[in-house]
Amino acid sequence: MRQIVLDTETTGLEWKKGNRVVEIGCVELVERRPSGRTYHQYIKPDRDFEQGAAEVTGLSLEFLADKPSFAEIADAFLDFVDGAELIIHNAAFDVGFLDHELSLLGPAYGSLKQRVTVEDSLLLARQRYPGQRNSLDALCKRLGVDNAHRQLHGALLDAQLLAEVYLALTAGQHEIGFGAMETAEHATRHVVLATPTGARPSLRVPTDDLVAHLARVEAIRKKAGVCLWDPAPEAEPA
Repeated sequence: MRQIVLDTETTGLEWKKGNRVVEIGCVELVERRPSGRTYHQYIKPDRDFEQGAAEVTGLSLEFLADKPSFAEIADAFLDFVDGAELIIHNAAFDVGFLDHELSLLGPAYGSLKQRVTVEDSLLLARQRYPGQRNSLDALCKRLGVDNAHRQLHGALLDAQLLAEVYLALTAGQHEIGFGAMETAEHATRHVVLATPTGARPSLRVPTDDLVAHLARVEAIRKKAGVCLWDPAPEAEPA
């Protein structure tokens, strides 16, 4: 499974007002592990920043003046993400901007979702933490991801932080085996058949297996904050 954690920075909040992408940052995950491959590109927008946008990113038109246009980097960017699942925080924002950039290059480029699938980590966070703040900074604090070095919004830095957040956010469902099919071909299945009236077989778990299981449960609990095997809390007396 190949995933790309992606973030963009832009000249403003709405592409419909003519705002453009000024930075793209991507981090590649393969089988939920960082592969070491990244994609990072500053882009000359050919328009000014909206008020406040430059302060958020720390970028300026002077800094971006000698950077390539989106048209010049489009093919390299699409080659990097092609066929992957994109992990994006508030995906509608980034996908909207990137699709707008592609549309300016002509119909031959199509849309981003013709090349990739998209997972919105903001929606995942809202499902897990309903009613709470689920910004990237809030999730870093909640999930124990160190973001002390995040003074400004930067696409590659934010993609790196989001990769850690996403892995922590989804650790429970993957580490207990859901979706972890890469070892299926090495597994041996043991099927025990019993009649409805027969006694259930007695199984004795080897000590080494039990120790390994408890260690894995504790790792899941530390990363995800909850484990499916934890007993439900007892109700307090009225």
